[in-house]
Amino acid sequence: MIYWIFLALAIVTEVIGTLSMKHASVSGDFTGMAVMYVMIATSYVLLAIAVKKVALGVAYALWEGFGILLITTFSVMWFGESLSPMKIGGLVLLITGIGLIKSGTKKATVRGSAQKVKQVAEHAVNVAKSGALPRSEAKSEA
Repeated sequence: MIYWIFLALAIVTEVIGTLSMKHASVSGDFTGMAVMYVMIATSYVLLAIAVKKVALGVAYALWEGFGILLITTFSVMWFGESLSPMKIGGLVLLITGIGLIKSGTKKATVRGSAQKVKQVAEHAVNVAKSGALPRSEAKSEA
Protein backbone atom coordinates (compact mmCIF):
# COMPACT_ATOMS: atom_id res chain seq x y z
CA MET A 1 0.00 0.00 0.00
CA ILE A 2 2.81 2.40 0.85
CA TYR A 3 4.25 2.00 -2.66
CA TRP A 4 0.97 3.24 -4.15
CA ILE A 5 1.27 6.29 -1.92
CA PHE A 6 4.78 6.87 -3.27
CA LEU A 7 3.35 6.61 -6.79
CA ALA A 8 0.61 9.14 -6.00
CA LEU A 9 3.21 11.51 -4.55
CA ALA A 10 5.35 11.04 -7.68
CA ILE A 11 2.37 12.06 -9.81
CA VAL A 12 1.65 15.13 -7.67
CA THR A 13 5.29 16.27 -7.71
CA GLU A 14 5.49 15.76 -11.48
CA VAL A 15 2.40 17.92 -11.97
CA ILE A 16 3.71 20.64 -9.66
CA GLY A 17 7.07 20.61 -11.44
CA THR A 18 5.59 20.87 -14.91
CA LEU A 19 3.12 23.58 -13.94
CA SER A 20 6.00 25.48 -12.30
CA MET A 21 7.87 25.30 -15.59
CA LYS A 22 4.92 26.85 -17.41
CA HIS A 23 4.55 29.52 -14.72
CA ALA A 24 8.24 30.39 -14.97
CA SER A 25 8.09 30.68 -18.75
CA VAL A 26 5.05 32.96 -18.59
CA SER A 27 6.19 35.15 -15.71
CA GLY A 28 9.96 35.05 -16.22
CA ASP A 29 10.31 34.18 -12.52
CA PHE A 30 13.39 32.15 -11.59
CA THR A 31 11.66 30.67 -8.53
CA GLY A 32 9.36 28.66 -10.79
CA MET A 33 12.38 27.09 -12.47
CA ALA A 34 13.91 26.17 -9.12
CA VAL A 35 10.63 24.60 -8.00
CA MET A 36 10.47 22.73 -11.30
CA TYR A 37 13.94 21.20 -10.89
CA VAL A 38 13.26 20.10 -7.32
CA MET A 39 9.80 18.69 -8.06
CA ILE A 40 10.78 16.79 -11.21
CA ALA A 41 13.81 15.27 -9.46
CA THR A 42 11.64 14.35 -6.46
CA SER A 43 9.07 12.84 -8.79
CA TYR A 44 11.64 10.49 -10.33
CA VAL A 45 12.94 9.45 -6.92
CA LEU A 46 9.40 8.68 -5.69
CA LEU A 47 8.64 6.78 -8.91
CA ALA A 48 11.80 4.71 -8.43
CA ILE A 49 10.65 3.79 -4.92
CA ALA A 50 7.14 2.95 -6.13
CA VAL A 51 8.32 0.51 -8.80
CA LYS A 52 9.87 -1.69 -6.13
CA LYS A 53 6.40 -3.23 -5.63
CA VAL A 54 4.20 -1.72 -8.36
CA ALA A 55 4.65 -3.18 -11.84
CA LEU A 56 6.77 -0.83 -13.95
CA GLY A 57 4.29 -0.67 -16.83
CA VAL A 58 1.43 0.17 -14.52
CA ALA A 59 3.42 2.69 -12.48
CA TYR A 60 4.72 4.49 -15.55
CA ALA A 61 1.32 4.51 -17.24
CA LEU A 62 -0.32 5.97 -14.14
CA TRP A 63 2.51 8.46 -13.56
CA GLU A 64 2.50 9.79 -17.12
CA GLY A 65 -1.20 9.34 -17.78
CA PHE A 66 -2.59 11.00 -14.69
CA GLY A 67 0.19 13.58 -14.92
CA ILE A 68 -0.92 14.53 -18.43
CA LEU A 69 -4.57 14.57 -17.39
CA LEU A 70 -3.92 16.84 -14.40
CA ILE A 71 -1.46 19.09 -16.24
CA THR A 72 -3.94 19.57 -19.09
CA THR A 73 -6.76 20.34 -16.65
CA PHE A 74 -4.74 22.90 -14.69
CA SER A 75 -3.30 24.43 -17.86
CA VAL A 76 -6.81 25.12 -19.10
CA MET A 77 -7.92 26.55 -15.74
CA TRP A 78 -4.83 28.57 -14.78
CA PHE A 79 -3.14 29.48 -18.04
CA GLY A 80 -6.17 29.77 -20.32
CA GLU A 81 -5.01 27.07 -22.73
CA SER A 82 -7.60 25.71 -25.15
CA LEU A 83 -9.25 22.33 -24.84
CA SER A 84 -10.26 21.17 -28.31
CA PRO A 85 -12.43 18.13 -29.08
CA MET A 86 -9.23 16.40 -30.29
CA LYS A 87 -7.56 16.97 -26.88
CA ILE A 88 -10.66 15.70 -25.08
CA GLY A 89 -10.66 12.58 -27.27
CA GLY A 90 -6.98 12.04 -26.52
CA LEU A 91 -7.60 12.31 -22.79
CA VAL A 92 -10.47 9.80 -23.00
CA LEU A 93 -8.20 7.38 -24.88
CA LEU A 94 -5.48 7.98 -22.30
CA ILE A 95 -7.80 7.09 -19.42
CA THR A 96 -9.02 4.01 -21.31
CA GLY A 97 -5.43 2.92 -21.95
CA ILE A 98 -4.47 3.31 -18.31
CA GLY A 99 -7.47 1.21 -17.30
CA LEU A 100 -6.55 -1.52 -19.77
CA ILE A 101 -2.93 -1.63 -18.65
CA LYS A 102 -3.95 -1.77 -14.99
CA SER A 103 -6.55 -4.51 -15.51
CA GLY A 104 -4.26 -6.52 -17.80
CA THR A 105 -1.48 -6.54 -15.22
CA LYS A 106 -3.77 -7.64 -12.43
CA LYS A 107 -5.11 -10.58 -14.47
CA ALA A 108 -1.62 -11.70 -15.47
CA THR A 109 -0.48 -11.59 -11.83
CA VAL A 110 -3.50 -13.58 -10.62
CA ARG A 111 -3.08 -16.09 -13.45
CA GLY A 112 0.60 -16.56 -12.58
CA SER A 113 -0.19 -17.03 -8.90
CA ALA A 114 -2.94 -19.53 -9.68
CA GLN A 115 -0.57 -21.50 -11.89
CA LYS A 116 2.05 -21.64 -9.12
CA VAL A 117 -0.55 -22.85 -6.58
CA LYS A 118 -1.66 -25.53 -9.05
CA GLN A 119 1.93 -26.76 -9.48
CA VAL A 120 2.48 -26.99 -5.73
CA ALA A 121 -0.83 -28.81 -5.27
CA GLU A 122 0.01 -31.30 -8.02
CA HIS A 123 3.38 -31.97 -6.40
CA ALA A 124 1.70 -32.57 -3.03
CA VAL A 125 -0.80 -34.98 -4.61
CA ASN A 126 2.01 -36.90 -6.32
CA VAL A 127 3.93 -37.18 -3.06
CA ALA A 128 0.80 -38.38 -1.25
CA LYS A 129 0.05 -40.97 -3.97
CA SER A 130 3.58 -42.36 -3.89
CA GLY A 131 3.32 -42.84 -0.14
CA ALA A 132 6.87 -41.71 0.39
CA LEU A 133 8.64 -38.43 0.79
CA PRO A 134 11.38 -37.51 -1.67
CA ARG A 135 14.85 -38.48 -0.45
CA SER A 136 15.86 -34.97 0.60
CA GLU A 137 12.68 -34.58 2.66
CA ALA A 138 12.94 -38.12 4.09
CA LYS A 139 16.46 -37.44 5.39
CA SER A 140 15.30 -34.29 7.19
CA GLU A 141 12.42 -36.22 8.77
CA ALA A 142 14.77 -38.91 10.18
